[in-house]
Amino acid sequence: MIRYNIPIGISKFEKMRKNDYYYVDKTELIHALVKTEPAEITLFTRPHRFGKTFVMSMLASFFDIRRDSKDLFEGLKIAEDQKLCELWMNQ
Repeated sequence: MIRYNIPIGISKFEKMRKNDYYYVDKTELIHALVKTEPAEITLFTRPHRFGKTFVMSMLASFFDIRRDSKDLFEGLKIAEDQKLCELWMNQ
C-alpha cells in the first residue's frame, strides 16, 4: 500500500514543513513582496480555499523576529536567494 502525506485543511506553514507534507512551494511570493515598492497595505485576493491563510503563515514564519527560520525554508525556492534571506529573514 502506498501512503502519501497529503493533508486536507492544514494552513500552518511550520506544520506542513515539519511533518514533510506535500504542498506547492509559494515562497517566490516572498521575493515578489520584498522586491516591490513598499505599500501601506498589501491585499491578497484569491478564491475560497486557495491558500491565503497558508501564505500568511509562511510570511509570518519568514519574518518572525523571535526565532531563526532558516531550517523551515531550507530547500525551498526562496533559500536560493541567500542575499535576500540575509536581508529580510527574521527581520
